[in-house]
Amino acid sequence: MTEFSEGTPCWADAMFADLEGAKRFYGDVLGWTFGESASEYGNYTEAYQDGKAVAAIVPQMPGEESHSAWCLYVASPDTAATVAKVKAAGGAVVMEPMKVGDFGTMALVKEPTGAAFGVWQPDQHKGFEKIGEPGAYAWAEVFTRDPDTTDGFLAQVFPYQAQKIVDENVDFKVFGVGDKSNVVLGRMKMGDEFPPSVPSYVNVYFAVDDCDATVKKAADLGAKLQFGPMSSPYGRFAALTDPQGANFSVIDLTAKEGEMPALLDA
Repeated sequence: MTEFSEGTPCWADAMFADLEGAKRFYGDVLGWTFGESASEYGNYTEAYQDGKAVAAIVPQMPGEESHSAWCLYVASPDTAATVAKVKAAGGAVVMEPMKVGDFGTMALVKEPTGAAFGVWQPDQHKGFEKIGEPGAYAWAEVFTRDPDTTDGFLAQVFPYQAQKIVDENVDFKVFGVGDKSNVVLGRMKMGDEFPPSVPSYVNVYFAVDDCDATVKKAADLGAKLQFGPMSSPYGRFAALTDPQGANFSVIDLTAKEGEMPALLDA
């Protein structure tokens, strides 16, 4: 099973008021099947693609009224130490480190501009069993209106090497772990196209084998198209909101168009 280096996205899950509805939607759109709900862990339910664990869904707690959202988890060899770095770098802790049986230890945090994410110290559960294939996690980006603050935070908390994309139309950086070529995360500056009410967030991408067909299927099932489909040097992608309000993106990594942009150390 894959071992994830510190700072590497390693898992994703989401809470839904209608768990069965989420199963139907993501089962149809991403081809997921689902395991048995773990009642001892709040009916946490893993999703599989060809028998490989790719994500999880869980019902909202009684009285929970927050909207559904995908949460990305970043690998850590020591959740408590990472949480201490989060605090020192100006971030906030939503949930202090908590051991989850013999699966691992988790925490939920926010970077200083408000984007929430999880920290995962693996034990028996290492994380994604498949990446970059249709139906599996592909990529993630932090969207923020204050990129300098977010960049400084990420550099303090994780062993990242940052590079800036050379493009006067966007303010975008990528972060590598261990080697600049091992890019694991992106950061995008939010522009005027984002309403002031939209807070900083982490956008999770799932790979698909046909972006346009996936978007049509998702829309037919009640999802809202937010952006795209659009071709890029990285693949053809689109941003969606599922019927319960959770935002996510899909990308066909094989449908690449245009030259890869140049990168500068940042």
